Amino acid sequence: MSVVSSVEIPRKIWTRADTRLLVELGFPNAEKLELIDGEIIQKVGKNQPHILWQNLILGWLHAIFGSEYVQVESSIYVSAEDVLTNEPEPDLIVTSKSVREYKDNATPADIRLLIEIADTTVNFDLSTKARLYARAGIVEYWVVDIPNNLVHVHRVPVKDAYTVVVKYKFNEGISPIADPKAVLCLERL
Repeated sequence: MSVVSSVEIPRKIWTRADTRLLVELGFPNAEKLELIDGEIIQKVGKNQPHILWQNLILGWLHAIFGSEYVQVESSIYVSAEDVLTNEPEPDLIVTSKSVREYKDNATPADIRLLIEIADTTVNFDLSTKARLYARAGIVEYWVVDIPNNLVHVHRVPVKDAYTVVVKYKFNEGISPIADPKAVLCLERL
């Protein structure tokens, strides 16, 4: 009779410093990597619907907040407990300071609105990234769910969850907390 033992396979927990070293050493495609919970995630290539929605929403954000307050695919800081093993690069962020003022990544306190465009990563963005952004205290997080024509609006972060999550159809208007008078209706873009 053979006994099968269960042995935990050691895994490398990556840090921000590790991933920056990969870039410095010229690791192939290092710019297409994202650090989430100590794991290096290879970013999925963007398909045409993702590119379209990102560009349309970017144009709207520029019109509402000004281009100096909107960043595209920029690394951000997260909570102190997560910062060593996480360096997410959201699709779009609106900051309280002009991009000219940053010498480093935006902090959670600087982020007025964070948006992920999701076609193949919907579940990851609604679970893992939502917990990460809530722990960081990011006040408003939107997931543009392309396959289901929905925008999941997350507000009121408490610990590792958002206490208010509302789904909007692409034909419904959404107003960000940062500018309640502004209304985004994706169908009209």
